[in-house]
Amino acid sequence: MLQQRTLKTLTRAVGVGLHSGQRVELTLRPAQPDTGIVFRRVDLPEPVDIPISAQAVVDTRMASTIGVGSAKVHTVEHLMSACAGLGLDYLYIDITAEEVPILDGSSASFVFLLQSAGIELQKAPKRFIRVIRPVEVREGEGQNLKWARFDPYHGFKLRFEIDFAHPAVDSTGQCVEFDMGLDNYTRDIARARTFGFTKDVEMLRNNGLALGGGLDNAIVMDDYKVLNAEGLRYDDEFAKHKILDAMGDLYLLGKPLLAAYSAFRSGHAMNNDLLRALLAQPDAWEEVSFAHERQAPAGFAQPLQVW
Repeated sequence: MLQQRTLKTLTRAVGVGLHSGQRVELTLRPAQPDTGIVFRRVDLPEPVDIPISAQAVVDTRMASTIGVGSAKVHTVEHLMSACAGLGLDYLYIDITAEEVPILDGSSASFVFLLQSAGIELQKAPKRFIRVIRPVEVREGEGQNLKWARFDPYHGFKLRFEIDFAHPAVDSTGQCVEFDMGLDNYTRDIARARTFGFTKDVEMLRNNGLALGGGLDNAIVMDDYKVLNAEGLRYDDEFAKHKILDAMGDLYLLGKPLLAAYSAFRSGHAMNNDLLRALLAQPDAWEEVSFAHERQAPAGFAQPLQVW
């Protein structure tokens, strides 16, 4: 049987929120089979649990935010991407503020944190959502066109194409493909950082956003070039970060997908729209598990890669 995965021990991290600039502590804890991934706002007078789901997403401006009632957690996508990359099915995430820390702007620190806690297999079948017919969402026309879609695939792969019309971005790879069965998340995707433009910073900060952002946790560009002294971590780091984000956004479904995801100029909002469109069409998907590991797609049954 292909088994569910959780953490062996608890692990902690401290950082600041990208948008809020607030200091925040995370405690990641093991959970029981079929719990799913649950954020817990422990700073509130009465702690509030926020289980991940496509419907739990309440805001997608600049990041993916989940919430229950007035309790919210912002910028969950990088941590969720690390969970997706490592195949973690369930854990509790205690958080002392309303935004996940940005750390270095990628998911690499979260991968290291999760792997340092150890991964434990449980005696419960890992459950997948398998896409059985295409589902697509589109928006705009011509130069404003953006779209995202799922196609059936025995595995999980993503293809993302970006179009920013900026010299520093245009000189890098515009299209990236990543396949969980062929590639290595930790090596190929996890180190790709979030990015932004100096021309947007003042507007963002006037709106209470990007207050914790800087050269140590994002790629920052002026009108012409990358301002970070060390340059890029990958030749196609911008497109790879979009893959990283998409993996995190899609993992909010609550179960790993068996599908081929492809997108052009998509973002947090469209990724969530795609999940909701999928769930709204019960004939487009089915829940599956695998009695024998050899039946599972490549990349899901293999031992976890360590650093």
